[in-house]
Amino acid sequence: MKKTIIITGIVVAAAILALFIFNKITAKKDTASLFAEVSEGRFEIAITSTGELVAERSVDISAPALTMQRDIRSMNVKIQDLIAEGTEVKEGDWVATLDRTEFANTLKDEQERVATLYTDLEMALLDTALTLSNLRDQIENQIHTVEEARITLRNSKYEPPTTIRQAEINYDKAQRVLEQMRRSYTLGIAQSKIKVQNINTRINRFGRRVRDYEEVLAGFVIKAPSSGMIIYKKDRMGSKRKAGGSVNPMDRVVATLPDLSSMLSKVYVSEIEINKVKTGLPVSITVDAFPDKSYTGSVMTIANIGEKLPNSDSKVFEVMIKIDGSDYSLRPSMTTNNKITVKTLDNVTYIPNECVRTGIDSIPVVYTRNRLKQVVIPGESNDKETVIEKGLKAGTVLYLEIPEDAGKFRLAGEELIQVIRNRESTMNEIIKMEIKGLN
Repeated sequence: MKKTIIITGIVVAAAILALFIFNKITAKKDTASLFAEVSEGRFEIAITSTGELVAERSVDISAPALTMQRDIRSMNVKIQDLIAEGTEVKEGDWVATLDRTEFANTLKDEQERVATLYTDLEMALLDTALTLSNLRDQIENQIHTVEEARITLRNSKYEPPTTIRQAEINYDKAQRVLEQMRRSYTLGIAQSKIKVQNINTRINRFGRRVRDYEEVLAGFVIKAPSSGMIIYKKDRMGSKRKAGGSVNPMDRVVATLPDLSSMLSKVYVSEIEINKVKTGLPVSITVDAFPDKSYTGSVMTIANIGEKLPNSDSKVFEVMIKIDGSDYSLRPSMTTNNKITVKTLDNVTYIPNECVRTGIDSIPVVYTRNRLKQVVIPGESNDKETVIEKGLKAGTVLYLEIPEDAGKFRLAGEELIQVIRNRESTMNEIIKMEIKGLN
């Protein structure tokens, strides 16, 4: 019995001790969540943004140039079939097939038109040959008629004057008819030449159209210009090319073969922060596909003109970040997380942003654990912390939230209030001068 009581007592004591330790740990955690310590050291001002990988250099795989032929109208062409994205191809391998239907029908019409023109040409040549042959026969007959009239006139010199005169008239008339026939023959040759020439011109024109369509259709089976990995081309709306989609004459690229040895991270920075970004700034990069890896890079280019992304009202600017070195495991379109280091400050004092409070008097203050309402002069900040130029020392413990009895805290650092007011006055003067300069 005594043994049972002893064991029970030990268990109860252990439970009480465990509860006591648990309460201590919980209280410590709760206390830690209420306070923060003033830090000192290196401070980074950075802009973070998600983006995607793109190759710095790539080879375009394009549909045939539909607008290069002057007799072919510009039109959209559907993609009938397309190789799977990510496929490794060699030079000359099949990549895509375009829908031939519309162009093939037009080619058939043009071929039929050329065939009809050749028939017209043959008929024109036959008609010309027949017409000119008849004219030559008529001219030959008229020559005989003129000769007969000349003989009659010569034999009529012993006839009465009226008979002689009639013979002269008949001879002149026969000569005029002969000249008319000769002119008609010459004119007929000229007309036949023009007619044949016009038909030949049309044959050449439509024959060229046939050759152009044949050349274009030959390019409807698209092949890889070099070896590499297939990446689908994106349109302006960010949608990828796919089977059943269209290729227009102004954007003929179906897919690309990226050079994976040099990759870029494409990000968009808001118009509010873009003025902080400069070319050459260092960037820390991580890729969602490889969470255990990190990369470094630098800002390579910054767009001069902002744009609106789909489903967004604010303007952003495209920023291209060049990733240092080569990693062939990186692929285009992978999601990246980018931290652009805009500025680095050494040996400064800084605190969490939550610690800084500003009342209706616009004076920034912090609440210290030793019950002081401390006036501070804040400096630059990032998304988590703020530099404190004056008013705090490293190691000071601050409240993260306004304490319940904040009204009982003693005000400290009153001498900094005038410094803050002077800064505000100077800033207002600068703004006024800038506004005046704009006007």
